[in-house]
Amino acid sequence: MHVITRKRLNDFAANYPDTRSALAHWYTIMRKARFANFVQLRQTFPHADVVGKFTVFDIGGNKVRLIAAVHSNRGKIYIRHVLTHEDYDKGKWKQ
Repeated sequence: MHVITRKRLNDFAANYPDTRSALAHWYTIMRKARFANFVQLRQTFPHADVVGKFTVFDIGGNKVRLIAAVHSNRGKIYIRHVLTHEDYDKGKWKQ
């Protein structure tokens, strides 16, 4: 998958250095992966959920929520937000 944009991962990791390895691991897996649909994606990321038009990934032992628009048909994933679990629960990203 073509991950757009890695900058969001790097910015989040700069503020939360303990998440850097978990985010890098997610990125490595996504870059090499090809998912035809959400069912296939869940085989690799069993804790991923669809929320509205986005896919939400639990990363780093449930410390980080990555919200992305996954376009399997085009082989692209657009990272919309990378949040702490606490910020995710506030729900502001949905606006």
